Amino acid sequence: MRTIFLGTSEFAAAILGRLAESGHSPQLVLTRPDRPRGRGRKVLAPPVAQRAQALGIAVEQPASVNDPAVCEMTERAEPEVLVVCAFGALIKEPLLSAHPLLNVHPSLLPRWRGAAPIERAIIAGDPETGVSIMRLVEGLDSGPVCAAARERIAPGDTYGSLAERLWALGGELLVGVLDRWEGGEPPAFVEQKKLGATYAEKIAPEDRLLDPARPTAELERRVRALHPHIGARVALADGTVLGVHRAKVLAGGSAEGLAEGSADGLAEPPAGQLMGNGGRLLYGTGEGALELECVQPPGGRPMAAAAYLRGHAL
Repeated sequence: MRTIFLGTSEFAAAILGRLAESGHSPQLVLTRPDRPRGRGRKVLAPPVAQRAQALGIAVEQPASVNDPAVCEMTERAEPEVLVVCAFGALIKEPLLSAHPLLNVHPSLLPRWRGAAPIERAIIAGDPETGVSIMRLVEGLDSGPVCAAARERIAPGDTYGSLAERLWALGGELLVGVLDRWEGGEPPAFVEQKKLGATYAEKIAPEDRLLDPARPTAELERRVRALHPHIGARVALADGTVLGVHRAKVLAGGSAEGLAEGSADGLAEPPAGQLMGNGGRLLYGTGEGALELECVQPPGGRPMAAAAYLRGHAL
């Protein structure tokens, strides 16, 4: 089928790669403009633009995908379907109705509509997630679904490990839908149920900060959910923040065990404070402690907790 692809993120770039391998390689890719990224705020092209250029696919980066000129551009490409994945901006009329639009969304809709479904599923402790293929409508990820596949969330999954499995799953799911459509079996869409709908809000700066008032297990999940692309952090006494790349719940940590120390014999710091103990870096919570195994000091590089403790007095 003749397709146009709209996407921006690393996840979308992976879906684009699988689509390009199929018999439905896009005639055109639309993505967002270049913008400052990373600690140095260097202006870089979005991952989808970089992938499209590497694949030799024509790519355009309009300031607004809803500009009339974009509709004219898509008309000239004569697509049979537009494929959307993590584009990062609302698609409105007339583009919304000009061609069939399939959206690849990494969750089991209606759970986790919105910008950060993978992160929110891990933070919430969901046992599974998945990928849904839906028809794009004006509402936020509320369109009818034509295909879905489930994926278990393993106890040690990070965003990186889970996203890699989901983009492989999503790519195969999408290509399967397009193959059947080309073979004369158009997608059969089923409206989403309103019951059980949840929203995966974009990860904000406050979401990165580990709140000691939250359950310790939730903080550990938050570290995994934000690794490696965003990063969790804890506030330091001097007003700076310490990045946290890997952490675990201290064995036996609980509210009842604070006075006597944890079950593994380590004393635990007060909630919101850091403590070094036997070469291990502990962060106090309201119900025990989180052991920080890999951290990143301000302006520095990721390092093991023991190395951090050798250079920093707590």
